[in-house]
Amino acid sequence: MIEVSGLTKNYGPIAAVENVSFEVAQGEIIGFLGPNGAGKTTTMRILTGFCPASRGVARVAGYDVHERSLEVKRRVGYLPETVPLYPEMVVSVFLRYVAAVKGVPRAKRRAEVGRVIERCGLSSVEGRVQRNLSKGFRQRVGLAQALIGSPPVLILDEPTVGLDPSQIVEIRSMIRELAEDHTVLLSTHILPEVTMVCERVLIIHQGRLVAQDTMANLAGKGRPGVFEAEVKGTAATVVPVLESVAEVERVSEAAPGRYRLECAPEVELGTPVARAVLEAGLELTGIERLTRTLEDVFMEVIASDRGDAA
Repeated sequence: MIEVSGLTKNYGPIAAVENVSFEVAQGEIIGFLGPNGAGKTTTMRILTGFCPASRGVARVAGYDVHERSLEVKRRVGYLPETVPLYPEMVVSVFLRYVAAVKGVPRAKRRAEVGRVIERCGLSSVEGRVQRNLSKGFRQRVGLAQALIGSPPVLILDEPTVGLDPSQIVEIRSMIRELAEDHTVLLSTHILPEVTMVCERVLIIHQGRLVAQDTMANLAGKGRPGVFEAEVKGTAATVVPVLESVAEVERVSEAAPGRYRLECAPEVELGTPVARAVLEAGLELTGIERLTRTLEDVFMEVIASDRGDAA
């Protein structure tokens, strides 16, 4: 549904986006991550036809963004980082205006506006002037205008900015539901949000795409299996017992009574460690596999790209 190949955008001598390539299949929800200034918004602006690329090709729904930009815009719902509202307009009037601009037939506009108002939780404010809305409701209006016309592709730049925790949960649920009918490219700084909503992640840094994969693959890639065990006893007594387990490759003391065990990624240490500790007459009070969070992956990828990795 989205195809990007060798995309580059230069501002004078500065490359805001450099040789970026990726694909997004129909029905996918993709998290687009990167530090401030990494090139996320520039890439999104190119995909939506708001600014041209210097080099490379981008297609949305089969249409070249540069050559067929109007066709692309008909098939994309875009929520930019700064929500595009007319502050003097009433919410429902603004959404009817957007429906007209997007070419929704006059006879269907009222029903379409009603649909997005209900879906985005705007019924209580549809008659209010937009300048008087809270930041959270302004964000919801921005989402509603992106959904008008039910475009096959949604490009959302920081869609939950300004929402309270309960609203964030509702928007996350809505985005997951949208994947039934839409392809979603989602940019956000809230990494737990990506974990809970997205199926795959693109990480961009200094204009270059430095990682793209499913979150499960990114979390496990290049890393051993890591467990943490709690065992009663002194380190001098416990460490040799843990090292005697054939599947354990390395043991280190994480804290008094807590030990970090490394093994091959596919190994499950619970049973062999419990057996070894029991046979040694010690007491195992807990053992768990430690998983890398998306934040861990993100920081490691960025550090590696900067050359900071050890």
